[in-house]
Amino acid sequence: MAELSNRKTGIVAFVLLYLAYCISYIDRAAISLALAQIGKDFNLQAADLGIVISAFFLGYAAMQVPGGWLSDRFGSKYVVIVTIVMWSLFTAFTSLAWSLTSLIAIRFIFGIAEGGFPPASIRAIAELFNKDNRPKMSALLLSSNYAGSMVAPLIMAPLILWLGWRHAFNAIGIAGVLFAVVYFVFVPHLSRIGVGPATAKPRAPMRELMKNPLLWQLMVVWFGLSCVNKGLDSWMPLYLLQQRGLDLKTVGVVAPIPFVMATIATAMGGWVMTTFFAEREKYLLIGSSALTGIFLYAMYKAETITVLIVYQSLVYFFKSFVLASVIALPTKLLRDDQIGSGVGMVNLGGHSAGFVAPAAIGFIVTGSGSFDAAFGFLVAMTAMSVVVAATINTAQPKLTPQPA
Repeated sequence: MAELSNRKTGIVAFVLLYLAYCISYIDRAAISLALAQIGKDFNLQAADLGIVISAFFLGYAAMQVPGGWLSDRFGSKYVVIVTIVMWSLFTAFTSLAWSLTSLIAIRFIFGIAEGGFPPASIRAIAELFNKDNRPKMSALLLSSNYAGSMVAPLIMAPLILWLGWRHAFNAIGIAGVLFAVVYFVFVPHLSRIGVGPATAKPRAPMRELMKNPLLWQLMVVWFGLSCVNKGLDSWMPLYLLQQRGLDLKTVGVVAPIPFVMATIATAMGGWVMTTFFAEREKYLLIGSSALTGIFLYAMYKAETITVLIVYQSLVYFFKSFVLASVIALPTKLLRDDQIGSGVGMVNLGGHSAGFVAPAAIGFIVTGSGSFDAAFGFLVAMTAMSVVVAATINTAQPKLTPQPA
């Protein structure tokens, strides 16, 4: 009976974590869909809007390692709840912005508030599942990133059109706080299941992880692909509006399509990695990064919206295998007491790109007057990921030695 109860609790916790991730991506995607209205209200240029987007990712990246350490130290539940409440409040506070400076400050704190959630959620997977199942379940959880991004335009575009961008941010912020209450009520402290803090092995200092070359290589690979990820997520709605001549309603319909492919690829990414690329994960990273760059170039050259969306879907499909692999690998190779911190390190690389790419694209578009050079920048980032992935060696029994 106890085993059945634990399994049921684990399923409930996983489902709620999945929904929480979806909500986080709806909240962060809202700013991209509202860029046109915000830019008009505040009289902002593309470079200014790029800084607004990047401010979130600066705070978000800064909290990856501290969030992972806190979840390793205290367990995932309370880190998850606090992050949900805080990011929901600052989503709502975005509606109170009165200037470019205030908007940047609010989005930076919003990023800090949400930044602890990804490593805490992967730590929760370690508390819920045994080591063999963690890569598959971590990748399945991460598919929520794209499910949330897929749903976001369908929810936010009508809300913005109906309520205006300020009230739309208020509505989703309130929804997030209510969800945090649900999570608190239905999810117990996960140390009762599996390998929570009470049963974890002695904690290793962060410097042990900092000396590990594989984590740094994964950081750089994911930085390159995250430039594509964050760059397209942030700027595609405005690109489709301004460069391709679509209206907001149409963008709300076509923008989610590539995320369907991304959701599928991420959900199966952990299974593909462990089934076909065990000890040879670098070849999955090399191939997926290279194909991402090839289809990204084809997408930029597409002459019709239909062809563009097809190629963008393929870009999102192959870059999602990289996401699944770089997050699943630490859950496979790290000790239980290092998973949150290790995933935080890899995510630091990925989400640093969230600060760099949107701002870089904003300045490139402002300076050149078009998105041509911006796409060239993104293709160059995929090439960097291919080169670094080629140096990786995962054919080793453990990333770090087990304590005696």
